[in-house]
Amino acid sequence: MNHHTRRQELSAFLKAQRAKILPQSVGLAPGTRRRTPGLRREEVAQLAGVSLTWYTWLEQGRDIQASKSVLDAIATALQLTIDERKYLHALASEGGAGKGLVGKQEEEPQISPALQRILRELRFCPTIITDRRCQIVGWNQAAAHVFLDFQTVPVDERNLIRLVFSRKELRRLAVNWEHFVKGFLSIFRAYYGQYLEDEWYDLFLGEMKEEYPEFDRLWEQSRVSTAPEVLIEFRHSRGGKMLFELTSLQVQGSADLRLSVYTPAADTSTETKLRQLMERNGE
Repeated sequence: MNHHTRRQELSAFLKAQRAKILPQSVGLAPGTRRRTPGLRREEVAQLAGVSLTWYTWLEQGRDIQASKSVLDAIATALQLTIDERKYLHALASEGGAGKGLVGKQEEEPQISPALQRILRELRFCPTIITDRRCQIVGWNQAAAHVFLDFQTVPVDERNLIRLVFSRKELRRLAVNWEHFVKGFLSIFRAYYGQYLEDEWYDLFLGEMKEEYPEFDRLWEQSRVSTAPEVLIEFRHSRGGKMLFELTSLQVQGSADLRLSVYTPAADTSTETKLRQLMERNGE
């Protein structure tokens, strides 16, 4: 990410976070003349203990420096989570927080025998393994039945973010498709802040915004989370209503891999339906 792009992203992030906060949640009167949702710039500056001019310049994406303590004060004023704080610091720091990975993607990560066994053992928990660019590098049979058979998708097209926008079966699957998508985007944002030096992310975001009109809005609304835990309702074409709890796990090791495990919700018939669905296919 170049310097200008990083400043633009910082500007958009600060504005989006400011708009999410209700004035009364920070002890301010809601007022009747607010033209925009959330806090005003002067209120954020006051809460953070910085000058309005300085904060305005920061939010406008001007080339100014911010100390760690000042950024922490702004993060507190904006009620940022730990992951969002890291994202703010990455965008605002001169060198960024990228790991120096630029240019072409490394060779496709190899799934270790241990991970292969985990995929098999999680027989009735649809599980997908992705890399730092959300490329799908592994999955189990349960995932193939609930989502789609990723084996039928060309390797270079197995990007999870792109697939949830491009494949009609995935758009129809989730009862609340936007909620479904935002979970993935929150993870992708965390990677974006972690690998600022990799220009692939900006190229990919540009392509998505151009190809899918709703992507830009959902991207701006998305949070930053390395491990979102959400309850998702699916309406499967053959299995009917299914409820899953998503747990996202970072895999320790040299390859930056992630397990997304969809556990059938307790006290529901989801696991039974999934078993029947797989048994009909002789698995």
